[in-house]
Amino acid sequence: MTREPTPIVLDVDTGVDDACALLLAATHPALDLRAVTCVGGNAPVDDVVRNTLTVLDAVGRSDVPVARGANRPLLEHPRDARHVHGNDGMGDLGWPAPTLRPDERHAVELLRDVCLAAAAAGERITIVPTAPMTNIALLLRTYPDVAAGIAQIIFMGGAAHVGNATASAEFNVFHDPEAAAIALDAAADLSIPVTMYGLDVFYDPVVSREQAAELVAVGGRTGAELAGRLIDFQCHRFGRDAATIGDAGAVCAVIEPEALTTQVLPIRVELAGHWSRGRTIVDRRDWSGDLSHDPHGESSVRVRVALGVDHERYSALWLETIRARAGAR
Repeated sequence: MTREPTPIVLDVDTGVDDACALLLAATHPALDLRAVTCVGGNAPVDDVVRNTLTVLDAVGRSDVPVARGANRPLLEHPRDARHVHGNDGMGDLGWPAPTLRPDERHAVELLRDVCLAAAAAGERITIVPTAPMTNIALLLRTYPDVAAGIAQIIFMGGAAHVGNATASAEFNVFHDPEAAAIALDAAADLSIPVTMYGLDVFYDPVVSREQAAELVAVGGRTGAELAGRLIDFQCHRFGRDAATIGDAGAVCAVIEPEALTTQVLPIRVELAGHWSRGRTIVDRRDWSGDLSHDPHGESSVRVRVALGVDHERYSALWLETIRARAGAR
């Protein structure tokens, strides 16, 4: 039996790895990309909008509305990651400006409209934030009725064991920890299932420099060439022979969730620690004595935490989709 495509929305801070995620979401036949919303993070939000439109332009998806959202965290000053993603936020690509234009709505309004339209049609949207969750926090607290149109949230962020922005914290959560805390708390209040695709699995699905060269050779400023250039940029920046598809793994988890090993666990976001601000504190304790003795108690926010991934499966899923679908406009 043929499955109907899963309706999804991506919330991005494009970003090399967000671009990898967008290429997959915009071209895989199992997905129905309804909209993309943008937030400041890896790069300032106007750069994020331009980069997002460039990706969709490359794969001929002018039908997907793109909206500009929050330009800064709720409380923090913005700290971009251009040291990772290049001065333009997308691998110093150097391509001409995209021909597409953004939607006139604010990102939160576009998210609201898409979710409410889905609910009215008897559908539910999967939201995939691959960025700081500023837009998502604003959406869920401002328009809680959108929950009727949301099937799940699969966000790239956090970690059970490691950090990258700091020794404790992953970048997306570290960039706006209040937004992450609010979004997770609101999702729990609204009974929206949440999966955390964090650093514990993020780096595992990779594409080689040689495979990237094959994609670049397609040329024509297509999705395939773009995908290859993104991987090649990472290989050069980090001095490695392969690079992660990063955020695209969260999109893979929508298509093939069975390749992800997860556990439902209590979680908190550290907001006060000097060394640990932005850390996702994943509670893996299983002894009632420790839990009952903890003065803080167990968190009421429980999410499905990704702890392992069939990385070869996700790498192949991304690469095969790009080869088959993203090479033509």
